Amino acid sequence: MADENTLPEAIRAELKKIGDDVKSFAEKAEREVKAHARLSEETKVSVDKLLTEQGEMRARLQQAEQLVAKLEQGGGAGPERPKSMGEQLSEAEGFDAWRENPRGSFRTPVKALITSDGASAGDIIVPQRLPGIVTPPNQRLRIRDLLSWGRTTSNSVEFVRETGFTNNAAPVGENPSGGKPESDLTFEEDAAKVVTIAHHIRATKQVLADVPMLQSYVNTRLNYGLKLVEDRQLLKGSGVGLNLNGIYTQAVAYANPGITVQNETAIDRLRLAILQAELAEYDADGIVLNPIDWAAIELLKTTTNEYLFSNPRFVTQAGLWARPVVTTKALAHTEFLTGSFQQGAQGWDREDVNLVVAPQDRDNVIKNLVTLLVEERLTLTVYRPEAFVKGTLPVPASV
Repeated sequence: MADENTLPEAIRAELKKIGDDVKSFAEKAEREVKAHARLSEETKVSVDKLLTEQGEMRARLQQAEQLVAKLEQGGGAGPERPKSMGEQLSEAEGFDAWRENPRGSFRTPVKALITSDGASAGDIIVPQRLPGIVTPPNQRLRIRDLLSWGRTTSNSVEFVRETGFTNNAAPVGENPSGGKPESDLTFEEDAAKVVTIAHHIRATKQVLADVPMLQSYVNTRLNYGLKLVEDRQLLKGSGVGLNLNGIYTQAVAYANPGITVQNETAIDRLRLAILQAELAEYDADGIVLNPIDWAAIELLKTTTNEYLFSNPRFVTQAGLWARPVVTTKALAHTEFLTGSFQQGAQGWDREDVNLVVAPQDRDNVIKNLVTLLVEERLTLTVYRPEAFVKGTLPVPASV
């Protein structure tokens, strides 16, 4: 088969051959008409067949020319998308050679991605081109997405935490007798240890030979499970033993700042919690809820049964009071957390997600199994506990 650079020339040559054959049969037909005043059945069939082939070849030529034009413009590969963890593994340097002769373990760093792309779930799908622009659905947010992240090369991150701020700024005269007012900041030293989050599964040896199946195992089993535990640690890690000291664990308890609200709802409670964080000099930039509580808010209706916060016909980013909402089962039903995730805390990556494939683990050899291990190392620093407010929602959430 001709490659993409020679395809139009090959088709043109075939078209010329068919055209010459059509011309030859046309001359033959003309001689038959003169001799017998009619075309033979054999000539009719041959001419019809050649004309059909000529039409098909012309269509193929047009398609080929369009393909070559697209390649010359650099658009033949289509839009680039991020590669899933499974794709990164199957395309890693040396993986194919190791798969043919699996001695020891194969380790490669991968970028953890869960996207709306079909390959993220392990399906290899040939895309269909649609006219216009189709807006993709928003990726589901996680706790990691609310935080700003840095990198550390140590086993712990030491920092100075602000524990209080007394603002005594005031207008003063040109020569104040008692001096200018003094404000006060109080601090304490703290440290956040780096922890490891890891898990593994065992799968049949055939997954190494079946690339789509391998990608599915890595993406939908290992990576998704890792991120669920990461959510729990960033939120509710106890700080004891091998656990992170989570944001919810360190956040201050909700206390009404002094506003009277009639028939208080979950939405009212969240707005007052945002206010509490703002009164502590931090602007809240996110809300974390249990999926049940967010569903209850989304389903709120007016007295005429119109939805207040959602439209079932469209994909919209979850949000409330101009803040994004992250839903996670790491919080129990009716629990909530809000605060300044960008300013009040920071996450630190010590080691990105690593993937290890090991056939020589326990009795893998005799059972035709392989072990797939994924792990990461990270820590969390909460600079100001007052920047975060936690509490419980009024139940039920109703108008």
